[in-house]
Amino acid sequence: MKIKILLTLTLSAAVFGVWGQNKKNHTNAAKSPVITNSMLPRPKLMVGIVVDQMRWDYLYRFYDRYQAGGFKRMLNEGFTCENTLIPYIPTVTAIGHSSIYTGSVPAIHGIAGNDFIVQATGKSMYCTDDSTARSVGSDSKAGMMSPRNLLVSTVTDELRLATNFRSKVIGIALKDRGGILPAGHAANAAYWFDDANGAWISSTYYMTDLPAWVKTFNAGKPAERYLKQDWNTLYPIDTYVQSAPDNSPKYEGKFSGAAAPVFPIKTSELYKGKAGMIRSTPYGNSMTLDMAKAAIENEKLGAGAVTDFLAVSLSSTDYVGHQFGPNSVEVEDTYLRLDKDLAAFFTYLDGKLGKGNYTVFLSADHGAAHNPNFLTDHNIPAGAWNGRDLQTRLNKMLEDKYKVRGVILNLGNYQVNFNNTIVKKEKLNTDALKFDCIQFLQQEPQIAYAIDMERVQTATIPDELRTRIQNGYNSERSGSIQIILKPGWFSGGQTGTTHGSWNPYDAHIPLVFMGWGIKHGSLTRETHMTDIAPTVAQLLHIQAPDGNIGTAIGEVLK
Repeated sequence: MKIKILLTLTLSAAVFGVWGQNKKNHTNAAKSPVITNSMLPRPKLMVGIVVDQMRWDYLYRFYDRYQAGGFKRMLNEGFTCENTLIPYIPTVTAIGHSSIYTGSVPAIHGIAGNDFIVQATGKSMYCTDDSTARSVGSDSKAGMMSPRNLLVSTVTDELRLATNFRSKVIGIALKDRGGILPAGHAANAAYWFDDANGAWISSTYYMTDLPAWVKTFNAGKPAERYLKQDWNTLYPIDTYVQSAPDNSPKYEGKFSGAAAPVFPIKTSELYKGKAGMIRSTPYGNSMTLDMAKAAIENEKLGAGAVTDFLAVSLSSTDYVGHQFGPNSVEVEDTYLRLDKDLAAFFTYLDGKLGKGNYTVFLSADHGAAHNPNFLTDHNIPAGAWNGRDLQTRLNKMLEDKYKVRGVILNLGNYQVNFNNTIVKKEKLNTDALKFDCIQFLQQEPQIAYAIDMERVQTATIPDELRTRIQNGYNSERSGSIQIILKPGWFSGGQTGTTHGSWNPYDAHIPLVFMGWGIKHGSLTRETHMTDIAPTVAQLLHIQAPDGNIGTAIGEVLK
């Protein structure tokens, strides 16, 4: 009898507690200036910001020079996940954007590189190529793009589904892949920059004509307007103490037509009508955020009855990084200017939507290595690896043995891609080819490991590498052998930098949340890029994307 009474009292207390909690939540929702849908609180607007090629340490490398309202505001008001890693290789732009928004990896979502080989045909495929789409806003082929190569849903798709397509979703980036892949399959629009006409464009996948506000924005010739300003340092150049000397041609690439990689950069003279030059200046980020504000204003994002989503990728950091490298004044100045632009953008959102009524996350698609010449000059092992030369020697070795030419198509994405059409026609044994290639590759001094993708489980490699290789391997779109270079080595030129490897400089990325529903704090346990989408889904009370393998970061959410 006592047990029955105790059980009844316990259940009553539990029910009362839930009712009390619901009542409390309802009261808070009524007081909080947010959208409510059947008493479900959500932010007015979700903003995803991906900073292309932003190493995690850039949050702190330039921290002392950041303003109060940009990166510092996110860190001091929001929640930072300090140990967020990319759980796959290769670490490149298209995969990064896809993985952030799907919570998935190439093995599942299918975006196996910026470009990848369709193994069945041997044809190269650009990640967002779509021959059925046509350019909107341009006569060039730059608009023949769509998200059709992405095999799973995005968190932006799930928001559209959850609200019966009442939520608006828009993607914006200089790079087509940076605007298209985050916006997902069901987006209202994605916009990217066309160098051919110096304008923002889209494709027939989304629309048949550009909205009037985009035409108006383009009519202002924003790229030309910015480039006419020239590019000088934001502050006196002698205060850029986090960089190598400005004129370092051994480490930095110069603009075409320039005498040296040195400030001031006379973009007004160098661009000569080629608006695409803006990509390699910090003004590309400024113009992108201008476009983002115009979208919010004209599409009335955040003003409806349900949450809207704006996916923004800031691409110029990648172009500047590739050209000049992480230790350049150009990169330092680009981040100081980006910080200023972000501060202005957050102030705009405060005024437009009300502080606390929107949620922002900021992350990166990948990082970047130090320039190899810079490292070796400081006695740190590094180097630039010539993949083309190795491909030639590999093909020569196979031709000598099997009397067949062109067995290897390329070594893209640090993978050996066989010409499967020739392999099949000549009835070559794939296992024998892989064995011969691996034996050859393992003799190369710059290569740490060469792994048969189908036998990665039995390879004598660290478990961390095994997991990343498996996650990055899509049998229909990835090569047969994964090449792992020694730390500090990459496939590229002698100046600037690149990315693509598993190492922390490429795979350790920033992840900061700020705004509605976000706690203030930090987290040092390991989290992953794939955790971003399920965390956003949890915040918005929607289903995670259908290929998601990530886990919501509960510490972030109120």
